[in-house]
Amino acid sequence: MEYTPSLQTKYRDEIVPAMTKEFSYKSVMQVPKLEKIILNQGVGQAVADKKLIETAQEELTIIAGQKAIKTYSKKDISNFKLRKGMPIGVKVTLRKSNMFEFLERLIRISLPRIRDFNGVNSKFDGRGNYSLGIQEQIIFPEIDLDKINNIMGLEITFVTSAKTDEEGFALLRKFGIPFKNIKKN
Repeated sequence: MEYTPSLQTKYRDEIVPAMTKEFSYKSVMQVPKLEKIILNQGVGQAVADKKLIETAQEELTIIAGQKAIKTYSKKDISNFKLRKGMPIGVKVTLRKSNMFEFLERLIRISLPRIRDFNGVNSKFDGRGNYSLGIQEQIIFPEIDLDKINNIMGLEITFVTSAKTDEEGFALLRKFGIPFKNIKKN
């Protein structure tokens, strides 16, 4: 028997029927899905110190459980001493079981470790996708605090197949993302 992440099973067994009922979909194929999670870390200081990109790439690979790739600048910006083609960030795109594994670790372990945490903002992009900014990468238990030289933030984007923000919000809330000021059903 093949391993299935618990959030994937929860989606199939609990979230799909609940969403079908809540939005009165005629088919289960209309229910929005979580398509991918993108982790992105901009490393602006890498212009001066090339080692920062390598460190960020290693840390993001450890956090995601999948190899991170470098992102490069698209144009020259003289004020920032930036040349076209210089590495300025790292990113990872998670799909399928890796995505569900990461989401579960994020909800159950990492978010509760944030100091004075009382939920995440519920600002969507208009098409049912959601981005969450995290100030410090040290909330992830995979990161060894003794090896951290500088604290960097990262952005986590949840891409859904939802047509509206309302559907995207309902989907992510049912997955367990702790939004601020929401009414419990």
